[in-house]
Amino acid sequence: MLFPFFKRRKKEKRRGPKLRVDLHSHLIPGIDDGSQSMEESLSLLRGLEALGYEKLVITPHIMSDSYPNSAKTILSGLATLKEEAKENGISLQLEAGAEYYLDECFFEEMRKDEIMAIGNRYVLFESSYISKPLQIEEMIFAIGEAGYEPMMAHPERYRYIKNPEKEYRRFKELGVQFQVNINSFGGHYGKQAEALVNFLNEAGMIDFLGSDVHHKKQLDTLSELFYSEVYHKIFENNTIKNDMLL
Repeated sequence: MLFPFFKRRKKEKRRGPKLRVDLHSHLIPGIDDGSQSMEESLSLLRGLEALGYEKLVITPHIMSDSYPNSAKTILSGLATLKEEAKENGISLQLEAGAEYYLDECFFEEMRKDEIMAIGNRYVLFESSYISKPLQIEEMIFAIGEAGYEPMMAHPERYRYIKNPEKEYRRFKELGVQFQVNINSFGGHYGKQAEALVNFLNEAGMIDFLGSDVHHKKQLDTLSELFYSEVYHKIFENNTIKNDMLL
């Protein structure tokens, strides 16, 4: 008697919770190290829309030496991008903030009338990956004095973090919100960043998730991670606040 041969079906991967809002990307063409053309920007917007995002808060660098952007340059670039997106049938809601670099001009930036805050509430900041700024706590206080809440971009990427438990806890005591890059969970930024982002995940310290998309490769990695087990764990261990920005 012949028996039919049944192949066991592969277990289908399950998509993790969809984020409706992304709050860290570099999609305004030609003003920092992100997209360098309108064509590239529109392609990335289409890719993010296909992943389920409804709103993007685009965050160009403000860095005195390399990217001396201002509210004027950012908002001008945003207006052009929004117009092109509309003409090309992209329905994403587009806003702009900025990613402020902790350099010698940071205190001056926080004294300006127009601060590029996310949702008019959070100031996204970053620092050198190698050296911890000597005045980092004073810079964090300056954000509060300006009337905003501090949000640290990709805390897992700072190689000066040697004692995660102690150092991350101190930032939390200072009222810092943590925005980690989703792609860090896939090793996109190296093993140390992956180890630190896993620490933050397990400790329940993550507040926001960002794509930090500069180019297509990061978009491709992001789309894969949405189906990973670790991505599901983020929402089990942490209260993710992205969609509160809708």
